[in-house]
This record gives sequence, C-alpha cells and structure tokens, in this order.
Amino acid sequence: MDVLVLCIDRDDDLGRKAGIKSPVVGREENLNAALSLGLADPEESDTNTIFGGLKIYDEISAERSVEIATITGDEKVGLSADRKLAEQLEQLIERLDPKSVIVVSDGAEDEAILPIIQSRIKVDGVRRILVKQNPSIESTYYLLKQVFTDPKISHTIFIPPGLALLMFSIFYLLNYPNGAIIAITGSVGLYLLFRGLGLDDFLDETKKTLRGSLYAGKISFVTYILAGMLIIIATIQGIANVWYSYKGPIWYGYLTLLMLFINASVWWYVAAGICANVGKLIDMHLEGIKDPRTYSYPFFLFATGLIFWGASVVILANFTQDFSMSPLSSIQYFAVCAMGAMATALLGIKLKSYIAKRNGAGRELIKESVQTKC
Repeated sequence: MDVLVLCIDRDDDLGRKAGIKSPVVGREENLNAALSLGLADPEESDTNTIFGGLKIYDEISAERSVEIATITGDEKVGLSADRKLAEQLEQLIERLDPKSVIVVSDGAEDEAILPIIQSRIKVDGVRRILVKQNPSIESTYYLLKQVFTDPKISHTIFIPPGLALLMFSIFYLLNYPNGAIIAITGSVGLYLLFRGLGLDDFLDETKKTLRGSLYAGKISFVTYILAGMLIIIATIQGIANVWYSYKGPIWYGYLTLLMLFINASVWWYVAAGICANVGKLIDMHLEGIKDPRTYSYPFFLFATGLIFWGASVVILANFTQDFSMSPLSSIQYFAVCAMGAMATALLGIKLKSYIAKRNGAGRELIKESVQTKC
C-alpha cells in the first residue's frame, strides 16, 4: 500500500461520545464512525476531521493505493494519550505496511504528535480541517462559550483564579487579610506544580489501579489503602515536627526544617512503600506471576530510608542545640546507616538473582519434562 490517510483524535472524542473503539480502518468504517460521532455531538470538530480524511482518500484513491484510518488517544491529553496513539500507529504500520502517511487533524493539539509519527514512518503531508465560523458577535460569543465549557481548558483557566478568590475570602472572613497574599500565592503555586509535574495523571492512574484491584478482589486494594493512610500519617508527623520546632526559641533555617520533616516521617513513607509492594507480591503469587525485580523493591526502599534517616540525624546534630546526639556520634551513626543501606541493597539484588535463576531452572525442567513425554 502506498499511502495511509491518518485521522487524529487525540482526546478520544470518538470513543467517549460515540462508543467506537479505535483504530477505525476502511472508508465505510470511518464514514459510519463520523456519522455516529456527528449524531452524538453535532458540534464536535473531530467529525469534520474524519470527513476531511475521507475527501482526501477519494481524491487520491484513483491514482495510488490508499487506505484511511482513525486513531484516538485519551481524554487526559498528555503522555497517556500519546502512548495510545503510538501503539495504534504501530499496529497499523504492521498490519497495512504503508510507505507513507497523510496526517489529518483539527488543530495544533492533535498535530503535537507529529514527531511521534515521523519517527515511525514518512509523512507526505499534513491537512488541518478548520470549521468555518460566522464572523458575528453572536458566533464569537458562542465559540468562546464552547471553549470555556471544554473540561481541558476550564480546569486550566478557572481553577487558579477560583483558588485565589477562595483563599482571599477565607482570610478576609478571619480578619487576617495580610495572610491572604501568602495563601493565594501558595495555593496557586501548588496547583501549578501539581499540573506541571503531571501529578493529576498519576492520581488518575492510581484511581484506575485501585478500582481494578477492588473489582478483581485483590489484596493489593487493602494494602494500597493502608499505604495511603501511612503516607498521610507520615506527612502529618513531619509537619507537626516542623511546626513545633518553628514555634520554639530557635529558628533553624529551611534546610534544617526539611531535615526535621524527613527525620519524623521517613520511616512512615518507607512502611507505606513496603506495604504497597507486599500487597502486589501477594497478588502476583496468587496469580502465578513471577517477576524477580518486585522482590528487591522492599530492600531498596529500606536502604533509601536508612540513608535519609542518617543524613537528617547528621544535619540536625550539627545545626540544632536541642538534638540529643553529638556531631561526632551522628557522623558515626550515618556511616553505620550507609553501610547498612548498601548491605540491604546487596541483599535485595542477591534475592532477585536467586529467584530469577530458580525460575529459569524451573522453566528448563518443565521443558525437559514436556520433551520427554513427547
């Protein structure tokens, strides 16, 4: 096949609104998909994208061997959507073996995956399908209304001002308007970090994992909940330790306050990580899944906790007056923690290697037994 006309729906409107699973391959299939999406949401621009791809298909089908396909991503536009699009593209390349593609999209957001497409196949052209709008005030208002009701845009635009107004009203009600500036900058900054670091995608994946564990009746559901509670306890313990030190007669500085937080919370975080890993190990054992790497995780978590704990002890002993350990003793203590961390990590590596070899030997015995019976 010469050319693949590739229609891009990065936010999976086709699946969410019309209930159609991608990739959609073939002229009739894409025509039916566009009609279904148009009936589900007449204002959806991806309908026009598919119709635009069909028009290109009809124009070049008389001259060259051509096929049309539509691939979709995910409602949470980002890495998860791009990964799904890449997987579907690889399936199409393996199935149809096209020499090149023509990419059809409805805007710059869909075209953001062009580098992913170009890394896998030659791109002959890009066609952007834009819906013509009536240039009147009413049409402009309607277009803006549609844009702001889009969850992807409204979550980004409305939440920071909403947080700022909420913080201001709360502190004004408490007769402390000066604290509103700190609260506003802090809350908006946390939200921007939350979105910028992709923690919303992480929470979404965590929610899906918990739901899957619950529906499948896995023990990991209980251990994940327990790990979450341990994380909350760890955070509260660390904040409480910092708060009491901040209220005391000595101001330690930001680094030392961070060490106070770590010193009070690190083992709670380690316990949460080990608890989640133990639940996963139990589920894997019950399902007969063997992954040697999973057995070493608790050891590395414990080793990491030792290093953070020892470092916090050294810094607190050197920069605070009310810490019970002397600076010299703290250095010796850190050395012991470091050696213990390395020994624990090596033990985890040895255990992983042992389980991997045992699994390999078990597979060889099974193969020999099967060959003997045959």
